[in-house]
Amino acid sequence: MHPEPVDHSPRQSFPWAVLGQRWEDLTFLHWAVDPALVAPLLPAGTRPDTLDGVSHVGLIGFRMVGLGFGRGPGVPYFGTFWETNVRLYSVDDLGRRAVVFRSLDASRLVPVLVARATLRLPYLWSSMRMDRDGDRLTYRCRRRWPGPAGTTSRMVVRVGEQVDDPTPLEHFVTARWGLHTRAYGRTLHLPNWHPRWPLHRAELLHLDDELVAAAGLPAPVGPPVSVLYSPGVGVRFGPPVAVRRPG
Repeated sequence: MHPEPVDHSPRQSFPWAVLGQRWEDLTFLHWAVDPALVAPLLPAGTRPDTLDGVSHVGLIGFRMVGLGFGRGPGVPYFGTFWETNVRLYSVDDLGRRAVVFRSLDASRLVPVLVARATLRLPYLWSSMRMDRDGDRLTYRCRRRWPGPAGTTSRMVVRVGEQVDDPTPLEHFVTARWGLHTRAYGRTLHLPNWHPRWPLHRAELLHLDDELVAAAGLPAPVGPPVSVLYSPGVGVRFGPPVAVRRPG
């Protein structure tokens, strides 16, 4: 099965939303990685998604805003928090491209517990914040639970010009319309939809990160192959479906 096209603005593929939220002040850092290295880290029924024979690992910091059920209002207090995730890129046997989270550090404990119990997503409770000084953004994270406690990340970027015509790589790492996860003996695909990303290129000024290595991947060496910023989008998630082989 050939992977679906990398579409930067597809139609919503699910009839109703189980979750709604907004992602704001996102910074995307990406490094190239050997697909053979990440293949054992992906859920059964999926394989590394590649661009020109290369896969990628992403370190993404952002603010989750107004997380809530369906199209209803966001949950007060608990539905808004900072998050930093480490992710890989996957494709399943039906050709659906998605992301696989190796870790998701979040600054509210209750969403961490709910996500771990329901979808078995690797959420972790962390102290986190973002400071803004003009076009300069600083993301800080220190893990609390379940560990390794004290794992930290600090990234500093300068936001640059708006991206009017994203490169194939910039599309590849941002135009993702679902996630794969392993929960209760099954691999699930959880689709999402949002408007086309408003993207800006950015400059990485400083990075001191332990999250990528703690997620079972080689620590970043050298500059990222892509640094992007987005002010954000509203997002809907559809119901999860089990990943099955075609036929």
